[in-house]
Amino acid sequence: MKNKIWLSSPHMGGTEQKFVQQAFDTNWVAPLGPNVDGFEEDIANYLRSKEHYVAALSSGTAALHLALILCGVEYGDEVICQSMTFSASANPIVYQGAKPIFVDSESTTWNICPESLEEAIKDRISKGKKPKAIIAVHLYGMPYQHDRIKEIAEKYEIPIIEDSAEALGSHYKNQMCGTLGDLSILSFNGNKIITTSGGGALVTPEKRLKDKAVFLSTQARDQAPHYQHSEIGYNYRMSNILAGIGRGQMEVLQDRVSKRREMNQFYVNLFTDFTEIVVMQQPNDDYFSNFWLTCVTINSDSSFDLREKMRLELEKENIESRPLWKPMHLQPVFKGAPFYGSSVSENLFESGLCLPSGSNLSKEDRERITSCIENILKEI
Repeated sequence: MKNKIWLSSPHMGGTEQKFVQQAFDTNWVAPLGPNVDGFEEDIANYLRSKEHYVAALSSGTAALHLALILCGVEYGDEVICQSMTFSASANPIVYQGAKPIFVDSESTTWNICPESLEEAIKDRISKGKKPKAIIAVHLYGMPYQHDRIKEIAEKYEIPIIEDSAEALGSHYKNQMCGTLGDLSILSFNGNKIITTSGGGALVTPEKRLKDKAVFLSTQARDQAPHYQHSEIGYNYRMSNILAGIGRGQMEVLQDRVSKRREMNQFYVNLFTDFTEIVVMQQPNDDYFSNFWLTCVTINSDSSFDLREKMRLELEKENIESRPLWKPMHLQPVFKGAPFYGSSVSENLFESGLCLPSGSNLSKEDRERITSCIENILKEI
């Protein structure tokens, strides 16, 4: 059996163990310590904003959950969410006992559609339920249409929770993703552009919100000599050990972005002569994507069949690929949830494929991918 070529695997930089060893040497193994503080500072510096504060947490999902709480989302409220995304973008809405309202994508960035978003807001308000928040996602590292989404959000005075789980290193009009929302979240899961094994962060322009997030993420313990709790808290803080991994990963983050973008260009070159296969690209110079994953759409009368043929042939060669995210409004768990839009996200799901995009793919890996895909394309 040939070695597995993964879609996106962890890529260590070499200095992570130094920070982890420091945690062991000083016995800082709890969910606080010098690495946590240092990691938060490293992220804030990378985001190029002295006006943002970072809380390192156990996952991006935890960060989204706390963001909803900080936005005042409660039982029975409604929250708008981009439909084409991973389920972790929507699940925390349900954690709060709130109702997800799904919105279709637009075909340029594959992210939340401004027209459908405003339609959803108007309709929910007409039904007596003004949404409490908007969750907008930078899908696969591609920034959403920030100016238009922000304009609509401000018009109706609804906060944006920016899901930047896949977009660390991306930017829009030179403003870093992770600083575009009223509250923003990052993910450091094992398959992300950098990893802490498992982890995430909440980013906010207000220190009081960071402090509140840290308070809630450490079981909401009141200031008292005994254990006293006036609010429900969560075990969501990142450990000092995992933060050590993150500190090492931050040292190589820019290289990882460059390598992912090189993989995107690799696929652009590979599919140059095949007009049926379109590699996802930046719409214009306003957008800078980290290309966390490079994705293609197959434009033919039998796009689903061709997509599946390519996926299965890659699988035979032990090369991982996968369809684009199945939209949330089509998921059994969200059956019956309101949806606004047309069929953009559904069509993308039917015709799209994510291809191996890791920053650690070798020359031999790329040659295997090329050989397999070229054999497939010969049959088109």
